[in-house]
Amino acid sequence: MVNTTDYSTFNNMDATFGSRLRNELMVRDIIPFIGVYDVFSASIAARYYDGIFISGFGFAASYYGLPDIGFISWSDIVAFVQRVKTLLPQHYIIVDIDDGYVDTEVACHVVHLLENIGAAGVILEDQKRPRRCGHVDGKLLMDLDDYLEKLKKVLATRQDIFVVARTDASDIDEIVRRTKAFAEVGADAILADGIKDLEVIKTLKSKLDKPLLFNQIAGGKSPAYGLQDLREVGVSIVNYSTPCLFAAQAALEEEMQRLKDSDGWLQKKNVGVPECTALLHENLANRNALKLKLNH
Repeated sequence: MVNTTDYSTFNNMDATFGSRLRNELMVRDIIPFIGVYDVFSASIAARYYDGIFISGFGFAASYYGLPDIGFISWSDIVAFVQRVKTLLPQHYIIVDIDDGYVDTEVACHVVHLLENIGAAGVILEDQKRPRRCGHVDGKLLMDLDDYLEKLKKVLATRQDIFVVARTDASDIDEIVRRTKAFAEVGADAILADGIKDLEVIKTLKSKLDKPLLFNQIAGGKSPAYGLQDLREVGVSIVNYSTPCLFAAQAALEEEMQRLKDSDGWLQKKNVGVPECTALLHENLANRNALKLKLNH
């Protein structure tokens, strides 16, 4: 597979990735971001898409082997984003930073670090602890004023990074109330997570003059939709939270079962040493070529 990502929009290398993403949203009607769980999965997703999503669900699962209920340390997520960005310096990366890791000052610090690394955007949610994945039951919401105070300080701290304000409210009136307030204080885009149909998107589109995100996760509360469906109702960015993680889980289960059933006979199927090594050397060559280009 040859990397077909179009880098024509990166001519202005002085622009930050936040600015570049805003420019992309003016010329592309919808942008998919693919959720990855480690640098290897990011390198594969990057061959097909120029948007990478650092999902809290995927990172909690891969780094800790635990559910996405608040275990993530901000220093771990920052270090992970730095590794991904080192390998994929030209890709847009949006990072799920949960509630900003509880404290407002920590949220601002994390946003500052991620912006310096070259992340294009962050998603800040209005859940309070104990937090939950956006597509499970039992979520608790922060008081709106408390969340707005945190959001405003994050917006004041950032230089140019794209800030997505996310609500986990389920009642449509509360979703509208919160997202209108997010927009009024200056959030760049809005995400209502865990919604059960596109009528919510249509309602928000009629009331907000901001780009809307939609979160796709297999088996979650939201039904699956194609890009055309989402484009038609006014979605600008689609986060695919966990396709890499879930594909890896299925493939690993299948291979472990096959190995056990075959009395330990190892068989090469689609990927072996040559294919995996070729991908890794391609990653190295692409990174070095890009560094050379950027330096000149």
